[in-house]
Amino acid sequence: MTAQLSKKSEAWSARFSEPVSDLVKRYTASVFFDKRLAEFDIQGSLAHAQMLADQGIISSGDLADIGRGMAQIRAEIAAGSFEWLLDLEDVHLNIEKRLTELVGDAGKRLHTGRSRNDQVATDIRLWLRNAIDDILGLLRDLQLALVDLADANADTILPGFTHMQVAQPVTFGHHMLAYVEMFRRDAERMTDCRRRVNRLPLGAAALAGTTFPIDREKVAALLGFEEVCRNSLDAVSDRDFAIEFCAAAALVMTHVSRMSEELVIWMSPRVGFIDIADRFCTGSSIMPQKKNPDVPELARGKTGRVNGHLIALLTLMKGQPLAYNKDNQEDKEPLFDAADTVIDTLRIFADMARGITVRPEAMRAAALQGYATATDLADYLVKKGLPFRDAHEAVAHAVRACELRGCDLTDLSLDELRGFSPLIGEEVFAVLTLEGSVAARDHVGGTAPNQVRRAIAEARARLA
Repeated sequence: MTAQLSKKSEAWSARFSEPVSDLVKRYTASVFFDKRLAEFDIQGSLAHAQMLADQGIISSGDLADIGRGMAQIRAEIAAGSFEWLLDLEDVHLNIEKRLTELVGDAGKRLHTGRSRNDQVATDIRLWLRNAIDDILGLLRDLQLALVDLADANADTILPGFTHMQVAQPVTFGHHMLAYVEMFRRDAERMTDCRRRVNRLPLGAAALAGTTFPIDREKVAALLGFEEVCRNSLDAVSDRDFAIEFCAAAALVMTHVSRMSEELVIWMSPRVGFIDIADRFCTGSSIMPQKKNPDVPELARGKTGRVNGHLIALLTLMKGQPLAYNKDNQEDKEPLFDAADTVIDTLRIFADMARGITVRPEAMRAAALQGYATATDLADYLVKKGLPFRDAHEAVAHAVRACELRGCDLTDLSLDELRGFSPLIGEEVFAVLTLEGSVAARDHVGGTAPNQVRRAIAEARARLA
């Protein structure tokens, strides 16, 4: 029986009197989803081997053999010829087994002073650090696409809404910059998260550290980690970094989803504010006239998927005692899918933003509905000396009169307007225009076109 188990190269075979059943192998194996960690497993192993050699724990000959073997394994994986075996359970044992086949005892010495517990924690951090770097680049690209859209529409007026009711006029450029701010915060969160991802668990071994004279700081430097995890128990069992990433990813997708909702509404023929390029839309199997905004709709749906991954990881960790538990194998698929979803979504949204056609006429027509400049009239009266609450009441009466007549404030004559307040003069009509309304909000963060252009210049400088 021992000989049979040895042939299968299971790392713990000598301890057991019977082989693992095929059902258990399939249930516990992770190789078919964690093999994406292969490059990072190789990076971690090479740094570990370099440190072992520098510390005199393995020979320089062993180090050279390990480097040669890993180079061949990299080439086999890249060529698609590497054989991933279910019997070997995960990416780590598959690579170690192949290395031993290639270089003999040097491959067996590689695992000196480490455990799969600190090995996998290191691999995940290396992989996630790389994914965060990709996401940061894509967030920058999406922000630049939105800045370009804002720049082209710094003077384009549309209605701003609260409660989905017409509130005040804003510029479309200002509206796009709101999303730039959201994605800017997302980038800040990802950058901050990366700092906590970028800590080295390797050297914690199974949970208590190792008896070998290792140099963890050397490995950290070789792998580009900013520091080492300070407690061996925490190092192997911590998945806070994955949870924090998923929380940041969920916020990215929430912002994407909010933008998606607006794109879907704006593209509706009843609104008609924008059109989305055909390559991001689909038709109907029965209605030939349809052009459906499938990309923003699907992104809106995928937000729930990423939110679910956050809850899954929180639930995974909430009942675990120290230190490592097999439960943690379940961290990878939610984490991988959350990152994949965010990366794919950001990439397509940056492209889609460059394929948006704005319909200024429809936006302007909508802004002329709903008494969007009523607040401007109230502010005008305040500047004339009327207390704001009295000004608010006077304008409310004017709006009510317009509703009864089916007209806009600008349709009232000067005498009619003066009937609501004698402070109103001829200059009021300039105040009540859409252009006058947006231009009057001329301060940092305001919707005035010159403020929008200033914000665009600042955004370009920040993203350069």
